[in-house]
Amino acid sequence: MTVIAALGFEPQMRLGSLAVTAALAIAALLAARPRVRAATEIGRITPMQLELEILERGASRSYDGRPPLEVGRDRAADLILRDPEVSRRHARFESHEGIVYVEDLRSSNGTFLNGRRVIESIEIRPGDEIDVGTTRIVVRSIRPG
Repeated sequence: MTVIAALGFEPQMRLGSLAVTAALAIAALLAARPRVRAATEIGRITPMQLELEILERGASRSYDGRPPLEVGRDRAADLILRDPEVSRRHARFESHEGIVYVEDLRSSNGTFLNGRRVIESIEIRPGDEIDVGTTRIVVRSIRPG
């Protein structure tokens, strides 16, 4: 009798559990993988142009701008929001080698990309939804500009 059998574990059960654990770990790694593309795939396209739709206080408006641009309640922000849940300096859009990123500027209520809290700069794509306070920013297009 093996030690595994003496402990009440069947070898098939143990291997099955390991397979499930490995599959879950791989799925978690793939889900957490940063959105990065090789520079050769996209080239060195700068500057970039952002077209955003701002859904704030029941109203919708468009915003076109070039990163870097800052979002917040402060009058010095490039994209000024009137939402009291938004920090003075809430978030920033940056571009690097043809990729546009959003980052939280240590805001009080956080910045969320597609429902997930932004903890470091992360790539954004057309169709993404960025929540700052109670305001939603929808990325309509990203193009060389």
